[in-house]
This record gives sequence, structure tokens and C-alpha cells, in this order.
Amino acid sequence: MIKNLISLLFLAAFSPAVFAQEPVIVSPEWLKQHLNDPGRVVLYTGFVIRADFDREHIEGSRFLWPDWLAPNTPESNLNATDLKTATRVLQELGINKDSRIVICHKGADITIAARMFMTLEHLGLEGRVSFLSGGIEAWKRAGFAVTSQSSNYEKGNFIATDNKKIVDKSYVLNALNGQSSVVVDARVKRFYDGDATGNPRDGHITGALNIPYPDMIDSLNRFKPADQLGMNFQKVLPGIEKEVVVYCFIGQTACVDYLAGRSLGYRVKVYDGSMQEWSRDASLPMEKTKKE
Repeated sequence: MIKNLISLLFLAAFSPAVFAQEPVIVSPEWLKQHLNDPGRVVLYTGFVIRADFDREHIEGSRFLWPDWLAPNTPESNLNATDLKTATRVLQELGINKDSRIVICHKGADITIAARMFMTLEHLGLEGRVSFLSGGIEAWKRAGFAVTSQSSNYEKGNFIATDNKKIVDKSYVLNALNGQSSVVVDARVKRFYDGDATGNPRDGHITGALNIPYPDMIDSLNRFKPADQLGMNFQKVLPGIEKEVVVYCFIGQTACVDYLAGRSLGYRVKVYDGSMQEWSRDASLPMEKTKKE
């Protein structure tokens, strides 16, 4: 009996921590109830500048500029940052090994905020990140207070890892040729069909399916109810058995599909290069939807 107890204590002390899965999409009411949970961190992000954050934010929020974790370069947009940089950024934001994060956006910045959600999961925080549906506007409509007071927090101890949520063109090619994955284009249907985009080639990746990201969002920049999200996916993907590899123009709007799919239980990855890269490589297959 004593021997078994000692063994259990040893395992508890040296086994990796196990965290309860956080809900993917949360309401203002849920966040209000859980705002003071141990380890809770609200990251305010989007195309807003720091002055917008300083003017009003949810109490305790921290400002996340997207370029810190998805920098643009002359070669491509929204690149996956290296793990050393990601670790520094997240630690400076006070992210710890036991942190549970809620992403909050402003206005129509839902697509770049969704990119930050995916990025955090890619960096090793899968299951510990939630997305506030409707962002700070939904929070205020619910009657909850905002503040201009700065937040105090200490440097965190989280160490970023590669959780393989971001994939390259070789991965997409293998997915197209395999049986365990499907490739999904998150752009609106007219671009999927072949309308001009300004890229060297128009249309979509040969064999890709289409789940347009705007179908996930309502007029108030909130995610639609789960049953509607489910219908959007199920009319294209009848089951959740296969992995979903989603892409768009530059790896931003695809993250709305990523987030919606994750909330429904799909296994989702993002092709970061998306059409910006794919359309420029003539060896990669593309097609246009046939017109009747």
C-alpha cells in the first residue's frame, strides 16, 4: 500500500502536466465567468495599433501585435516565426506553461485574430486557446466593462514547440495523393472557380474542395452557431475522419476555417504559403471550375 502510494506521488511529481481542454469558441458570458480563472490570459490582437488597445480593453488584457508571431517579408506574407522568437514573444506576454488563453479581436479583424489562434496552437498551446466570438464589441454589447488601465504581469516561462499545424506545399501534394487527408480552399467561391485575383494563375489547387470562410461569420463578426458551422463543413466533408488541410490567399482567412473546423472536432492544418506560393510554381497543379 505504501509502496503504491509512493509510486503515485512520484508519477504526479515527474509526469507532464495534463490540462483540461478549453472550448475553442467562447461567448462574452463564458469569458466573464472564467476571466479570473488561474492562468487565464486575454490577448488583444488584430490590425489595431497599441493606442487602440490603450484606450479600451478587457481588464487584464495584453496587447499582441500579429507581426510578432507572423511576420511579413519581401518574399511572402504572414510567415511562421522561428521557435526562439516565438518563445521570447510569448514569455514577454507573460505566457506560462499553465496559461489558458483567450484571443480577443476588434471589429472585423476576425481573420488575423484567427491566424493568431492557429499560430498559438501551432506553437504548442493546442487545447489551451479559446476565441472570443464577436471580440471586444460583443463583450461591450453584453454589458461588460472595459478599461484603459495597463495590465501588470511577470515574464512567463512557456517554451514554444512545433506542433505541426502549419504545413508546406510538399505536405499539400502528399495530401492530394493520399487517402487520409482532404485539401480545402477557404476563399469565396468566385476565386475558387477562377475569377482573376492578380496572382500568376487563377483557380484552385487541383482536387481541392471549397468551404468559403465568410460562411462561418455573421454580420456582427461572430462565429455562427455550431449547427450552422457543422452544416457548412458537412455538405463538403461528410465525416470528421480525414485530416483537413486548408489554404487561402496568404494563410490568413484560411484560419477562420481552421478555427471553425477545430470547434467541430476536425483535425485541421494550414498551408501557409497558400495561393501566393502555389500559383507561382508552374509545376504545381491548378484548375478552374468548369462552366456549364
